[in-house]
Amino acid sequence: MEKGKILVVDDNKSILSAVEILLQDEFEEVITIASPNQLPSLVDSTDFDLILLDMNFAAGLNTGNEGLYWLTRIKEIKPELEVVLFTAYGDVELAVKALKQGAADFILKPWDNEKLKATLRNVFKLQQSKKEIKKLRQKESVLKGEINKEKHFIIAQSPQMLQILALIKKVAATDANVLITGDNGTGKELIARELHRLSKRSDEILLTVDMGALSESLFESELFGHKKGAFTDAREDRTGKIENANNGTLFLDEIGNLPLHLQPKLLSVLQNRVITPIGSNKTVPVNLRLICATNQKLDQMVVDGKFREDLLYRINTIQIEIPPLNERKEDITAIANYFLKVYGNKYRKPDLEISPAGQAKLIGYQWPGNVRELQHTIEKAVILCDKKELTPDDFFFKPSMPGMNDLFDGTIEEMERKMIARILQKNNQNLTTVAEQLGITRQTLYNKMKKYNL
Repeated sequence: MEKGKILVVDDNKSILSAVEILLQDEFEEVITIASPNQLPSLVDSTDFDLILLDMNFAAGLNTGNEGLYWLTRIKEIKPELEVVLFTAYGDVELAVKALKQGAADFILKPWDNEKLKATLRNVFKLQQSKKEIKKLRQKESVLKGEINKEKHFIIAQSPQMLQILALIKKVAATDANVLITGDNGTGKELIARELHRLSKRSDEILLTVDMGALSESLFESELFGHKKGAFTDAREDRTGKIENANNGTLFLDEIGNLPLHLQPKLLSVLQNRVITPIGSNKTVPVNLRLICATNQKLDQMVVDGKFREDLLYRINTIQIEIPPLNERKEDITAIANYFLKVYGNKYRKPDLEISPAGQAKLIGYQWPGNVRELQHTIEKAVILCDKKELTPDDFFFKPSMPGMNDLFDGTIEEMERKMIARILQKNNQNLTTVAEQLGITRQTLYNKMKKYNL
């Protein structure tokens, strides 16, 4: 069990020495100061677990008002920090007042050694319990978000996908890090969920982090967490995604978007299995299984100096490449029928079927947007159809990739979509290069890709 860090504040140096010796086996670190004037800066900059605070510092005064004042200041800086008050002048009214202002307990001088240690141990356990409850509430919130996500299943009839499912069964039983690669919309997240479902961690959380949707300024805070006051908007302690995934599986989607300067920190987590929240000097142990996914060519990013080679080795102990939908035609009809059932029930059209000619049209299309495009195509057809059967006329596909001569044709949004699609294809889905060529940020590019289903 963690032993914690305690700060002892008393103007009597003999008392400080005696308490330090008494508590050195009870706490991992005992820090002593003689003047309470140091409290604001120390409390703000250091992660103490509790404070033992004298109530009287000025000579000749025994009202306890100084202790109450500093108790209030401590609580203003860190409301969650537990404070035990220490005084030679016992007074029931003063003790009640101190407890009302947030003190955890009240100890009289001269003290009984065993009673002092027991009181501080109990307060420390209370503080640890409060921390754990707060973490559990944060994890519960994250878990609810994951539970409420729309879930789909892997539909596989093609030899390629059946081979991948067989590989998943083998890999899932281990804790090996897995890198899932493939074009947008091929179902990389479904593969990650299947790996987790079949793993020994299946009773714990699978936490998904969409790296492409995070602004660069929030990457570190989202992944590693932060302490209150660590930066301007850090109004309270926050547990990071990595810690929330403890004992479960962490799925980092679009891992290629991880900024180069944060890659060593992720590598350190994988090597040492500890994290350090922003603004903290304490490490937090983590036990998780890492699954990453990307549509980018990480090998080329390593050559270009945009991705660390040692991190790539760490995250792809096993690599699973998902083929595009047009290379597994056997899956198209089965996937279409699955989404037909999903959206038929959703839009109260449960008896819809796809005609043979409709199936042929679906199989003959190239599906540049892969399974995601097929999903949206079926949903749109179900919404608009007023018959019992979906025919070829019910399926609307996006036009083929335009050349420069026919790029500027249609609405502004259509032209923007065509331009982004063309440049994505030209640059092999390298989002950084595409964003630079378009003159926009990577986050803006990602948002537009989501908007246009690219």
